[in-house]
Amino acid sequence: MLGHHYTHTFLETAVASVNAGCNLELSYGMRNNVFMHIPQALAMGNITLQMLRDRVRPLFYTRMRLGEFDPPDMNPYSALDLSVVQSPEHRNLSLEAAVKSFVLLKNIRGTLPLRARDLPGRRLAVVGPFADNPRVLFGDYAPVPEPQYIYTPRRGLEMLGANVSFAAGCSEPQCHRYSRAQVVRAAGAADVVVVCLGTGVDVETEAKDRSDLSLPGHQLELLQDAVQ
Repeated sequence: MLGHHYTHTFLETAVASVNAGCNLELSYGMRNNVFMHIPQALAMGNITLQMLRDRVRPLFYTRMRLGEFDPPDMNPYSALDLSVVQSPEHRNLSLEAAVKSFVLLKNIRGTLPLRARDLPGRRLAVVGPFADNPRVLFGDYAPVPEPQYIYTPRRGLEMLGANVSFAAGCSEPQCHRYSRAQVVRAAGAADVVVVCLGTGVDVETEAKDRSDLSLPGHQLELLQDAVQ
């Protein structure tokens, strides 16, 4: 609220928030956060003790239902490890969710889907800064998975038995430095070209917005070169 000029100080923000029903502040990394001013607001009479109790009660009920105050041996989730998280059942569910989340905007001449049985003997090129860079595949608030469980487009295509060539063109999403020759060489020798473009948290993230929706750096040029 302070950033949007609804209030002028953290104290005002704390008062407005608590009175509006807010009972939890996301303040990671801040020593002097908004809700640290609640005692001052209480002393000044801007909020009441009963109001604070009403706000805190559901927080602790939720934490109790989650088992945060139980001994570790009573919490079934404390025994979970990668053998459970990365079990075949969970991996298959993740794959299903990924497949069902794709959005197909155009499919000229029925090019898609590419079927695995048709790929042996065909030459595929996977190009772009998102083609084989695990770091840029994850957005805000993403988990940090074990490296062996991360499948980039290049790694996934190579598992299908196709002859896959790769060219990043630019090493990072900003794509300030672009190797056209690298992309043209890979795409020109392929029957099918998969172009992997985007933004990622290096370009846009929470509190880091862009003024337009264009592809960053030389990415549009990379796409045009691959198409040509």
